[in-house]
Amino acid sequence: MSATFIGMPGNFPQNAAKAVQNSQLRYNLRKATHTIRGKRANVVNELPDWQELRAAGKAIKDDTLRHLDRYLVQMEEAVTRAGGHVHWARDADEANRIVTRLVQATGESEVVKVKSMATQEIGLNEALAAQGITAYETDLAELIVQLGDDFPSHILVPAIHRNRAEIREIFLDKMRPVPADLTDEPRALAEAARLHLRERFLKSKVAVSGANFMIAETGTLVVLESEGNGRMCLTLPETLISVVGIEKLLPSWRDLEVFMQLLPRSSTGERMNPYTSMWTGSTEGQDFHLVLLDNGRTNVLADEVGRQALRCIRCSACLNVCPVYERAGGHAYGSVYPGPIGAILTPQLRGMSSELDASLPYASSLCGACYEVCPVAIDIPEVLVDLRAKVHHAPAERAGMRVAGWILNDEVRLSKAQRLASRFRKVVPKRLPGPLSAWTDTRDLPEIPEESFRDWWERNERA
Repeated sequence: MSATFIGMPGNFPQNAAKAVQNSQLRYNLRKATHTIRGKRANVVNELPDWQELRAAGKAIKDDTLRHLDRYLVQMEEAVTRAGGHVHWARDADEANRIVTRLVQATGESEVVKVKSMATQEIGLNEALAAQGITAYETDLAELIVQLGDDFPSHILVPAIHRNRAEIREIFLDKMRPVPADLTDEPRALAEAARLHLRERFLKSKVAVSGANFMIAETGTLVVLESEGNGRMCLTLPETLISVVGIEKLLPSWRDLEVFMQLLPRSSTGERMNPYTSMWTGSTEGQDFHLVLLDNGRTNVLADEVGRQALRCIRCSACLNVCPVYERAGGHAYGSVYPGPIGAILTPQLRGMSSELDASLPYASSLCGACYEVCPVAIDIPEVLVDLRAKVHHAPAERAGMRVAGWILNDEVRLSKAQRLASRFRKVVPKRLPGPLSAWTDTRDLPEIPEESFRDWWERNERA
């Protein structure tokens, strides 16, 4: 069964073709990604054992995924012992129904949210709105996206495509209260957001969160953020509902120590995360519910090559070094998971079920920069190539590949084809005709030599 998954229309080439025409977008992306990339490189280079940490992170995640069934049961038992309630959701529809029912049971019509890609993935805000419940984003970048009726374009910085002048206009148009003399200075914009959110924090009785990690050993959830909004959401409301993908598990506290070094350095370029919140079950009278989300993850787990995408800790390092993302931006990927990791995660979660899915594995130059910076060593190029092989290709393309395979798999046929190509090389057009022209629109056909290497070798060996 494929996952229910919220995304945007269009395939990657169509979306990217529009995005690259926006010079302001390209400037915003280049400035932001290069800044984050530089900060990351500085703090990573400080650690002499970075590669060992990276290998440890990979090994921990791989072992957890191999025994995920056992650790999930352990997590459920630990949360229940601590007074929490665990719910299992096979897809987005079921997760949305669970959360909606839990909010309705409190009698409240508003919730505050800590940034959670899982809730974006399932379209929770829209599902709640359909039932008369308003969800307020409290992360500054997510707030910008929400007020601007926009779509996130980056894992770490969802509003990376907006500059501060654009943000000021959004605040003036949509935010209440907002200072009449609001400038586009970062300090002024942050203060306006703080005033806007303060009332929400104090009034809201229900909060919805995600989690960066779950510790199966104790049933503890961990959220890393840099603004303090998460701490407010996690502690003030009377009911806390956390929606977390099943792959976010770690077996023990000892394992968490590795990721507390990997994640801040890879995401924000910091040695230590500013705000790290941890809670176990229901605390201080708060009613806690954990919704464990599958939504296609077990299907990904079954793929021997593709399952490594589930190691992802959502640091966004791969986006910040990707030449394709830098030029096309996050919206071109049509998914809440943009960039290189989105190009392998989205098609797998959705089951390769759409035109977008088929196009995303090609949203890469296969340069390998994403693999080099990934803190858990996900070989994204390897998964991209594997997914390309699984894409449903057009009949003409499949026929062409069969012919090529038939020729290349036989030495005699290959030799005859090479001689034939050399004989007619002068009449081969620079641009292929008909449907094949799309290939030569973006690349030159290589020159066909007068003589194949095989013939040259035989002739010179005999001489």
